[in-house]
Amino acid sequence: MKVDKANIEAMRDAMRQATQLIRSRGPIAATKFIQNLFRSGPLTADIPRANSAEQFVEVLDPLPAREPQVPEPPATLPQDSGQFVSKRFSSAVGSRNYKLYVPSRYASTPLPLIVMLHGCTQDPDDFSIGTRANRWAESKQVMVAYPEQIQRANAHRCWNWFRPLDQHADRGEPAIIAGITQQVLGEYRIDPTRVYVAGLSAGGAMAAIMGRAYPDLFAAIGVHSGLPVGVARDVHSALALMKTGRLRHAARADAAATTPGRAVPTIVLHGDADQTVNPANADRLIENAVEDFRKMNPSAPLQSAVQAVEARPGAHGYRRTIYTAGNTAGVIEQLEIHGAGHAWSGGDADGSYTDVQGPDATYLMLEFFNRHVMPADQR
Repeated sequence: MKVDKANIEAMRDAMRQATQLIRSRGPIAATKFIQNLFRSGPLTADIPRANSAEQFVEVLDPLPAREPQVPEPPATLPQDSGQFVSKRFSSAVGSRNYKLYVPSRYASTPLPLIVMLHGCTQDPDDFSIGTRANRWAESKQVMVAYPEQIQRANAHRCWNWFRPLDQHADRGEPAIIAGITQQVLGEYRIDPTRVYVAGLSAGGAMAAIMGRAYPDLFAAIGVHSGLPVGVARDVHSALALMKTGRLRHAARADAAATTPGRAVPTIVLHGDADQTVNPANADRLIENAVEDFRKMNPSAPLQSAVQAVEARPGAHGYRRTIYTAGNTAGVIEQLEIHGAGHAWSGGDADGSYTDVQGPDATYLMLEFFNRHVMPADQR
């Protein structure tokens, strides 16, 4: 009789995961995991991971599905009539140019700051146009900083999210981006409790790194079409992760395995037709955010609520999942955008890597950020 080695290995992996669940979550969690496996059909090498975000939440305290509505964005946006200034940051770690949008009504009241990290081959001007972030900043009265990656650091001007040097605080590109953020805080009237970071693709992966490396600087993060922290260790593993979304290590790498100083609220958006960065990476980002929250808040079970929005002419449908703890605002949010590729959702066609059909990612991130400020014990 021919032995199917792939199925045997899948069964062994499932048993290892079930054993781990018995130790960490108890026999009920392990039983549910095994039941879910066999409900989905024969085991394969691509079995779901036992520590997915939805399984964690289900084991803890499921919430019946309801429909948390996304507020409707305004029909039109104001023009970016503020100042878009070119600046430079230099330190012992390194130097980068950046651009800063200062809204026209900037005066004495401290404003929130959003740090926007562009994707590969992009620059601050292109990214600001594609995301419409400056126009949103004018509407919402926030400042936006755009650090610029240089070709000397990466041939395609990608942030080097996959290098161990650039996955930690006080080193490499994270230190430079944090330095730019601190420089803006020092030169302008910024509310230090309302500083955020967001990015697309490689910029999204770097935004996730910034949230883990500097949880005392960023009140919340936004990741669009990005990747999880610390899994890739070089170009080869980065490309494999982008293609398959699978982990290449038995455990999360050191940059991700360490317990963060706080669980940073996180919103993740990803198109389910993305052929550049596998959408499974969004699930891994959410799983890691749930795991971090559970580590830091063991007595506050997470609950989930789901909203399904159908597609309509000129607009993608999407599945929105919000994770809450008690009566607090959603601490983790995921949008799976149906039919969208590797592009900023709801962006402007004049920018690169944009999908005009929405939902508007910039608006959704701003709404999420507005619900989160730095906790008093972190200030």
